[in-house]
Amino acid sequence: MKAVYVTSLDTFSGKTALCLGLAHRFRAEGYRVGYFKPLSTTARPVKGKLVDEDAAFARELLGLQEPLEKLAPVLITPEGLEAVLTGKDRRDWPAIVRQTFAAISRNKDVVMLEGGARLREGYAVGLGTPDVVAMLGASALAVVRYTDEHSLVDDCLVARRRLGEALIGVVFNAIPRAAWRFANEVARPFLEQRGIPVLGVLPHRRQLQAISVGELREALEGEFLCLPERADELVENLMVGAMTVDAALSRFRRQTDKAVITGGDRSDIQLAALETATKVLILTGNLHPSPIILERAREAGVPVILTSKDTLKTVEAIERFFGKTRLGQRDKLARFEALLAEHFDFQRFDALLAADRVA
Repeated sequence: MKAVYVTSLDTFSGKTALCLGLAHRFRAEGYRVGYFKPLSTTARPVKGKLVDEDAAFARELLGLQEPLEKLAPVLITPEGLEAVLTGKDRRDWPAIVRQTFAAISRNKDVVMLEGGARLREGYAVGLGTPDVVAMLGASALAVVRYTDEHSLVDDCLVARRRLGEALIGVVFNAIPRAAWRFANEVARPFLEQRGIPVLGVLPHRRQLQAISVGELREALEGEFLCLPERADELVENLMVGAMTVDAALSRFRRQTDKAVITGGDRSDIQLAALETATKVLILTGNLHPSPIILERAREAGVPVILTSKDTLKTVEAIERFFGKTRLGQRDKLARFEALLAEHFDFQRFDALLAADRVA
C-alpha cells in the first residue's frame, strides 16, 4: 500500500483538488483508493455536528463507505485547542491517527492523505506534518500556489527543509501568464538542480477561483428569496449596479457568469441584470424587492439573495472569498483534472512513488 500526503505552505492552495484528481486517476487505472485527512482545524457545525467539508466532499465524490469521523478523525476547534493546551483534553491524538489510518488503509492500494490548512500546522497537538508523514510512512507532495516569484521558490525550499527525503515532488499552482516563463525557465530548473522534482506547472484559471452561489449567501449571512436549489452555480465575476439603467445594461451584457450587487430598491437595475447572463442577484440593505422581480428571477432561473449589509460591505465580503473557496463542486474538480492531464507529469510521479519507501 502506498500513502501520498498532499500538503502546502498556505491555505487554499489546491490540496483538495490535487488529492481528488490523483485519486480519480489511480481509480481509473484499477487501484483501490482511499482518502484520509489526519487533522482538520477548519471543521464547522452542520446540523449540530462538526464536519470537515473537504473530507465530506471526498467521501461523496469517491463513494467511500467509511464514516466521515474515520476519514477526518481529529477536528480541533479553537475551544478544543484550548482544552488541549490547558490539559483538560489529554487524548493521544497521534495514536488516534495511527489506529484510524490502519483501518482506513486496509485493503487499499493507495491512500490519498490531505494535509491541514498549512504545512506548519498541527504541532500543538502532536500532529505536525513531518511527524504525520513519518508516522504513516507516507510520500509527501507539496502544492505551491503562486503569490509572487520569491515565495514560489522559497515555499518549495521550505517544504524540502521540513519534509526532507519524504518530499517526492512539488506542484506549482495558479501560475499567471506573466509569471509563466519564470516558473518554467527559472524556478523549475533551479529547484530540479537542488533535488526537488517539479511535477507540474498549472496555469491560473479564473474558473477555478469561482465562488458558488451558496458560498456567497454564507459569506454575506444572507437569505435566499428564490431558487435556493441553485446554490451550486459558480460565479466568476462581480458587478455593482449603481449607475443608470442604460449604462448598467450595456455593462451587464459584456460580462457572463456574474453576480450583480445592487440595492433592494433598484428595480430597474435588477430587471436589467435579469436580462443578461447573471448567475445570482444580490440585494443589499435588507430591502425586499417587488414580487415582479422575484417572479422574473424565477422565470430566468436566477437565484436572489438578500443581505443586511450595504453595497460596499457586500463587495468587500465577497472579494475576501474569491480565490479562497473550498473545492466543493464537481465542475471545479473536472476543470482541475483537465489541467492535470495537460500539465502534470504522471509518469515521473509514478516512478518517484514506486521508488519511495513502502508504508
